[in-house]
Amino acid sequence: MSARVLPRDFPGLAARIRRCTLCDLHLSRTHAVPGEGPAHARILLVGEAPGRNEDEAGRPFCGPAGKLLDRALRAAGIRRDRVFITNAVKCRPPGNRTPRRVEVAACRPYMVSQAEAVRPRVIVALGQTAVRDLFGPGASLAGLRGQWAVFAGRPAIGTYHPAGVLYNRRLFRTLVRDLRRAKSRAEPE
Repeated sequence: MSARVLPRDFPGLAARIRRCTLCDLHLSRTHAVPGEGPAHARILLVGEAPGRNEDEAGRPFCGPAGKLLDRALRAAGIRRDRVFITNAVKCRPPGNRTPRRVEVAACRPYMVSQAEAVRPRVIVALGQTAVRDLFGPGASLAGLRGQWAVFAGRPAIGTYHPAGVLYNRRLFRTLVRDLRRAKSRAEPE
């Protein structure tokens, strides 16, 4: 599937994602999670994959990692209702395992289509899976965290995933600092 054959409108794209059967993750999901936010948000946040809470609700970042993301966004001066939030993989992997390459590849056209539809000023990759999805399979969060690159013709930066920050609270300040950098680039004074 190429991004060109996907619907260009958000409701059509979300509907396609919700009924997707391109990989085996659809067999165990409760809901696919297409993402949410304004159609032309200045910032696009890309996480890894839905967790249990997100799978049940059909919304991104609504569990414990979402609460931490909300705190980080507030600390960075970013309103959640002004960003578009999605994931590299749109369905929950069983047991919250890391998505497999084939699963990320199956969802990649959706990610590209979302980036092209939103046309954000900045894209933020949250965690290793999102970094690899946006910047290539050889990319590493350790090597790219806080560095600017390009995805879908847009400036993009990698930072820690909020779930990782839950396990290492010392990373919270760095996450906030990276989000502030994204905000500065998305909303120049």
